[in-house]
Amino acid sequence: MPQGVAKRDLPSKICPVCQRPFAWRKKWARDWESVVYCSERCRRGKAG
Repeated sequence: MPQGVAKRDLPSKICPVCQRPFAWRKKWARDWESVVYCSERCRRGKAG
């Protein structure tokens, strides 16, 4: 019997830079509420 959660059941967000959905990752567990960008590249490429 597999353990854990299926990827389709994980929370997801839309990246404001590339407009693509990205799913929750274990390394973001503590600060998922403050995660905005899907990657370092999108964070650096943000408008402003």
